[in-house]
Amino acid sequence: MVQILVGSSLSCSTRCEPLFTNFNGKITLAICACRVDLDEVNALAQLMTWKTAVVDIPYGGAKGGIGCIPKELSVSELERLTRVFTQKIHDLIGINTDVPAPDMGTNAQTMAWILDEYSKFHGHSPAVVTGKPVDLGGSLGREAATGRGVVYAAEAFLAEQGKQIKDLTFAIQGFGNVGSWAARLIHEMGGKVVAVSDITGAVKNQNGLDIPSLLSHKEATGKLIDFSGADVMSSDELLTHECDVLIPCALGGVLNKENADYVKAKFIVEAANHPTDPEADEILSKKGVLIVPDIYANAGGVTVSYFEWVQNIQGFMWDEEKVNKELKKYMTKAFHNLKNMCQTHNCNLRMGAFTLGVNRVARATQLRGWEA
Repeated sequence: MVQILVGSSLSCSTRCEPLFTNFNGKITLAICACRVDLDEVNALAQLMTWKTAVVDIPYGGAKGGIGCIPKELSVSELERLTRVFTQKIHDLIGINTDVPAPDMGTNAQTMAWILDEYSKFHGHSPAVVTGKPVDLGGSLGREAATGRGVVYAAEAFLAEQGKQIKDLTFAIQGFGNVGSWAARLIHEMGGKVVAVSDITGAVKNQNGLDIPSLLSHKEATGKLIDFSGADVMSSDELLTHECDVLIPCALGGVLNKENADYVKAKFIVEAANHPTDPEADEILSKKGVLIVPDIYANAGGVTVSYFEWVQNIQGFMWDEEKVNKELKKYMTKAFHNLKNMCQTHNCNLRMGAFTLGVNRVARATQLRGWEA
């Protein structure tokens, strides 16, 4: 499975260069600045491998990237860059080998360009890429899938704690695709979103933000600040804001040894990839903060990418209700398997998730006769 990242809020550095890696059949393509280096890409590829194993879908994991500053590129330049990249990798991807999907900085349009360019070499092949526009064979519900999966993960976890979303307060760091959908769905379920932030700033309202109005304001102005229904706050303050559940949806490493001591949330749901560094993880664990790990919590996107691939292979489109129902089934089942693993090995959720994922990959490897 391949995912593609194009740019981010990260600043560029002289180390930026085109990168690509293939790891066990799932590729994520990243067109990012600064942080796209081989170590980062390989780490993300491994995380994707364990993630797909945790939710028990038949994919491996991979990542890739192109170093650039997308905000400085026109749409036509991004299109040419994507098409040239596809020309270089078209023999590496395929319906039954590696299947691209969107990630940071990319969208359905990027996937459409890949599909079109790949089809010039191999004929029309909609199943070669997921996250496509619905008009080109994309799945209904794919845009919201990662954020919806985060909410389903939170719902399953909180039920285990004897709690419900409607009774809790939430702070969400990152208000892009994942964060905005998580906020919207939490609000619809009666949860109180008390603070959100993105690269433009942060806002708070302890009585709960009016998320639909905030989304309209963001769409109209391009920023969160100046929203009449909230007070402005420091973006750094959001991670330590008073709330029951903290959901980091942006970059990795935002929770670290400098701020972990000040986190007030009782629960953390990791919607971003590795937002908690090891030192912060230890500090938070000692404080009794329970963390739902990224390789489970943000698996909704790749799960619905799998559903899209299945629909393309079958030539039969599901309605959105079925997509969401199947996603909830996969996320809920994965949580129960994860919890059972924690009970078996007397470990926390992060170790349980990695144990579950690695064990499944190891068993598949042994069954295929690949053991040393």
